[in-house]
Amino acid sequence: MNHSDFSRHLSLEASAGYDRTILNYIQNAAAHGLYEIRGMGAKRKLPHFDDLVFFGASMSRYPLEGYREKCVTKTILGTRYAKKPIELEIPITIAGMSFGSLSANVKEALGRAATEMGTTTTTGDGGMTPEERQSSKTLVYQCLPSRYGFNPDDIRKADAIEIVVGQGAKPGGGGMLLGQKINPRVAEMRTLPEGIDQRSACRHPDWTGPDDLTIKIQELRELTDWEKPIYVKVGATRTYNDVKLAVHAGADVIVVDGMQGGTAATQTVFIEHVGIPTLAAVRQAVDALEEMGMKEQVQLIVSGGIRTGADVAKAIAMGADAVSIGQGVLIALGCNHDRYFQTGEYHSAIEDYAAIGTAPGYCHHCHTGKCPVGITTQDAVLEQRLTPEIGARHLRNYLKTLTMELTTIARACGKQNVHHLEREDLVALTVEAAAMARLPLAGTNWVPGW
Repeated sequence: MNHSDFSRHLSLEASAGYDRTILNYIQNAAAHGLYEIRGMGAKRKLPHFDDLVFFGASMSRYPLEGYREKCVTKTILGTRYAKKPIELEIPITIAGMSFGSLSANVKEALGRAATEMGTTTTTGDGGMTPEERQSSKTLVYQCLPSRYGFNPDDIRKADAIEIVVGQGAKPGGGGMLLGQKINPRVAEMRTLPEGIDQRSACRHPDWTGPDDLTIKIQELRELTDWEKPIYVKVGATRTYNDVKLAVHAGADVIVVDGMQGGTAATQTVFIEHVGIPTLAAVRQAVDALEEMGMKEQVQLIVSGGIRTGADVAKAIAMGADAVSIGQGVLIALGCNHDRYFQTGEYHSAIEDYAAIGTAPGYCHHCHTGKCPVGITTQDAVLEQRLTPEIGARHLRNYLKTLTMELTTIARACGKQNVHHLEREDLVALTVEAAAMARLPLAGTNWVPGW
C-alpha cells in the first residue's frame, strides 16, 4: 500500500470512540442544548438470555412425547398473604402500559387477548379505563409515584395491585407523557391541563423508604380486605437489596424489570446508561429470595427484553415464576410494521413513518403521538388504525406461540411442568453471561468469578 492509498484508507476510517452515533449526539446537543427523549428500550447489545442454551434430554434425561404427554403451564401468584391469589393459565403476563401512552383501542385489545389466554394485563400510569376493565378478566392495578388517575374504587375493582418503585428503562427517574398525547380524556383522568407535557415524580410522595412502604402495603391490604395480591415492581439496579427490602415490607410478588425494558418516553441517557441487564438482575433476585427462605412463598416476575418462548423458558429455569412483556406485545399488535389493517384491507404506513423521520423497523417515536399504526397515539384518526378485535387476535397468536415454544423446550428437557425447569438445565455461551447468571460456561464446569 503506497502513501496515498494509506492516507485514503485513514480518511474513511471511523473512530471507535467517536463513531457516527456519537458525532450526531454531540452535534445535536451543540445545536439545541437539549437531551433526546424517545420511546422503546435500549438499542445497544447487552448480555441477554440469547447467551444461554438448554441441555436437551438424551441418555441421562428422558424427553416427553410432545403429542401424548402434557406439560403444565398453570401459574399461581400472590400466595403469601392474599385471600384470592391470581391463577393464570400461562406464566406470561402483559406489562403495565398506560392509557395515555397507548390508545383506548389498544388497552381494550390487551384485555381481550389476556382474557382469551388466561393471563393478566396491567393498567399502567393514568388510571383504569372502562374498556380495559370490561375486557380483562384479570386486571392488575398499578400504583405509581405520580398517582395520576389513582382511585380507591378502581383498586377494589382490580384483581391485584402493583406498587411501582421503578422501571427498567429508567430506574430512579419518573415517566413522561408529552403534551401532544394529552387529549381531553387523558387530561380529565389525570387531572392535568390539555396539551401540556406531563412528568411523573421519580419517587412516591408519601414514603421515602422500606418502612414507609410497609405502611403503604398495609393500607392497601385494609382497603381491599386482604383479598388482592400486592406486587412491588423495581427497576433492576441494586436488585439483591431491593428484593429483600420489598419482601420485608410485605410484598406477595416481586417484579424485577431489567434495563432492556421499554418505555413510552424518557431521556435516552436513562435508557442506555442506567440500570443492569435482566440476565444479571434475575440471578440477584433469586439469590435474595433463597437466602431469606422465601422462594416458595413470594413469587418472582421478570420483565425487560422478554421476546420469545425461549426467553420465557430461560427466565423460569433461572428461578422466575412468570414473565411480563411490554415491547414484544406492542410489536405483536403492529408496532414497527409497514402496514395497518383498516376498513377490511391493508394500507401502507411507510409514508407516515417518513413524515416523522423514520422507517418501519427503526421507529422509537412513541412519545410523539404520531404512531403510524395507531398504537401509541391519542390522535382520533390514527387510533382507528388498530381495532380491538384485530389487535387482540394478533396478540393472542403471539402469546399462544410463546406458550407452545415454552412447553416444547420444557418437554425436550424432560419436564412435565414448565415450573420444573431449573438452572441445571442451562449453560452459558459467553464468559460475561456465565458470570452474570452464575452458570457454567458451555463444555466446562467453570462458573466465572465463583
